Amino acid sequence: MKPTPSSHWQDRDFPAAAREVLEDSQTRSNVRHATNVIQAKRDAVTGELPDWEPLRDAGAAIRAHSLAHLDYYLVQFEQACTRAGGQVHWARDAAEANQIILGLIQRHHVDEVLKIKTMTSEEVGLNPYLEANGIRAHETDLAELIVQLGKDKPSHFVVPALHKNRMQVREIFQREMHLPELGERPEDLAAAARSYLREKFFRLKVAVSGANFLIAENGAVCIVESEGNGRMCLTLPDVLISLVGIEKVLPRFRDLEVFLQTLPRSATGERMNPYNSIWTGVQQGDGPQEFHVVLLDNRRSPILGDAESRQTLQCIRCGACLNACPVYHQTGGHAYESVYAGPIGAILTPQLHSMEEGRSLPYASSLCGACYEVCPVKINIPEVLIHLRGKVVEEDQKTLSGRFGMWNLGMQTAAFLFASASRLSLAQSLGRVAQKLVVNKEGMIEHLPLLLSGWTQTRDLRPLPEQSFREWWAERTLQTDAARTDSGAGGQATGRGSSHGE
Repeated sequence: MKPTPSSHWQDRDFPAAAREVLEDSQTRSNVRHATNVIQAKRDAVTGELPDWEPLRDAGAAIRAHSLAHLDYYLVQFEQACTRAGGQVHWARDAAEANQIILGLIQRHHVDEVLKIKTMTSEEVGLNPYLEANGIRAHETDLAELIVQLGKDKPSHFVVPALHKNRMQVREIFQREMHLPELGERPEDLAAAARSYLREKFFRLKVAVSGANFLIAENGAVCIVESEGNGRMCLTLPDVLISLVGIEKVLPRFRDLEVFLQTLPRSATGERMNPYNSIWTGVQQGDGPQEFHVVLLDNRRSPILGDAESRQTLQCIRCGACLNACPVYHQTGGHAYESVYAGPIGAILTPQLHSMEEGRSLPYASSLCGACYEVCPVKINIPEVLIHLRGKVVEEDQKTLSGRFGMWNLGMQTAAFLFASASRLSLAQSLGRVAQKLVVNKEGMIEHLPLLLSGWTQTRDLRPLPEQSFREWWAERTLQTDAARTDSGAGGQATGRGSSHGE
């Protein structure tokens, strides 16, 4: 059995990866157009609901309650799923999850399987792992199919091929499906994908899926989608294997009422998903006759144990935070160098890697709060970003390179100056003198020297004003006090004069 390939993409930090993406104007244009369209649709369909905010509150409360009692609800789910004829497997990490799934597939002596779009399988590197062991996984979601045939990486939770435009998709289909005469209309591309996948739907007998939600009280698995490929994979194969993160469990079937309203509106700007499939165990003569659920931890338990970061696990993978994020708008998903992109990826990825990888991602944010405003389960992503930045600093303080690195020395210097009004005032005075060497004719600083040059590589900087707020306030206070003194003295003299005249 061959080892699990790493699910991490490359060993680069966000600034380096983002710089490369920013040079690709076509990708940036594709990302901005797609996210703007989705965001506009989302705003329209959420704005028509008078109870949208109460729905967000309810979703946040349900998810927080589920996480607070996760041990209870996971056991309840296992018991209910087993009673219904399913089989539940527990995987502590990516390697164990992949080994379990490979073993289940090999029992049926097949070398091809169907796949429903699942970010969790991307997280554990399932497709390359299966391929390394002689099994080809065929993605059936249109966007995932585009990414797979293009030998690319997903850039978005809901629309993995969001960074590709129609003509780029056509080129991929022409080359990989051997269709040189393929038209460029969306209908032509959809028909080509349908024909390509239909043969596989009818031929392959093992399917692998993820899940949007698990229902503890009845052991059900819920999958929502827009194309119908998931429904085909849930009904035609003989064997269904679902890989699901342990955080996806909900206590009751009725809890779906909230999320089947908020998820489609947040994800695609639709009032409801065209296909909502809820699968419970096995039924003789109906659908797969062998059903497995692989419950994946993969460092979710340590996140659960961190009171500040626990809300990360409330995520329902709608992608709304990506569509609203000004940073994602400019860079797209590939700059995050992770399966999970955007604001939620900036807090999830480092934690899934024990803060050893993705350490630059908590800084890939302006902390504008747009992600929190649109999140249907009210994850305060800026709050978690700040918390993780603190962890990065704490870890850096444990090493000599961290303690004496330029970043830390700069922050320590700033802390020293800001701790004293007199030191800050002296620094401002010296800065006003030094900046005369770099202020241009327009009164802006275009280039800073040496270690400060990074700040002005992509932006101009306003110079320090001739008078700081503190200095202005002190001067104003002196003038006010002087005016009051003069007024008081004049009033007393007039009073004495009047009294004398009487």
